[in-house]
Amino acid sequence: MSTLRVLAPAKLNLFLHVVGRRPDGYHLLQTVFQLIDLQDEVSLAATDDGRIVRDPPPDDPVLAALPDAADLCVKAALRLQAHTGCRLGARIHVTKRIPAGGGLGGGSSDAAAVLLGLNQLWNLGLSRDELAQLGLALGADVPVFVHGHNAWAEGLGEQLVRLQTPQRWFVVLRPPVSISTAEVFAASELTRDTPPITIAAFLAGHGHNDCEPVVRSRYPVVAAALEWLGQFAPARLTGTGSCVFAAFADEAAARNVAAAPPPGHQAWAVRGIG
Repeated sequence: MSTLRVLAPAKLNLFLHVVGRRPDGYHLLQTVFQLIDLQDEVSLAATDDGRIVRDPPPDDPVLAALPDAADLCVKAALRLQAHTGCRLGARIHVTKRIPAGGGLGGGSSDAAAVLLGLNQLWNLGLSRDELAQLGLALGADVPVFVHGHNAWAEGLGEQLVRLQTPQRWFVVLRPPVSISTAEVFAASELTRDTPPITIAAFLAGHGHNDCEPVVRSRYPVVAAALEWLGQFAPARLTGTGSCVFAAFADEAAARNVAAAPPPGHQAWAVRGIG
């Protein structure tokens, strides 16, 4: 059977406003998704037995211990199977480079890669819009990765408008901690009524991350990472963290900062794509 390799990029939230909350508890957001070239690699092999099989990553004990039923890639494949009635199966292997619990969207990007790849391998012919709608049930970040471009996002994060962003390099710094998105959005101190802004206002330099004060107060190591990176350029939390980032005008400056992170931290110099 056929095989396919799909790259799954990480994302940064250039800002993140919580502008309201629906009666069902879901938060209404405004954000800009910036894709970066820190990427997982999703390898897919079509099979004729109808089974969805995940190869657990041998170098990541946390993901290796995750039950298949809880894995977003498996969920994506099963959802695509059920939606289309496809009788083919798949073997999924993910080479992880995007850290989990960092606010970089790695799990959502991997799920999107599975949807895109199996749509091709299984010859299903679904449009990106259809795949994005399927992916939304897996996570609010999945649609932007299905579409594969930088975007202004509203609603739950699924109402997307393609957005051109400047060509920039970023330093992404990961403190030695993972943060639960659910914990941050459940925090009583989270601001949930930030006034909406326009795309023009964002492009003029407005916008912040409403989750950052919550994470700063609850995770001092993240607060310290923001202060450290902020020595070199304005630093911000991505998503609910724990990763923080700053933009740089050129590759050399970004690589110079990323080459010497604080002890116990990981750092990457990455290029904006999309």
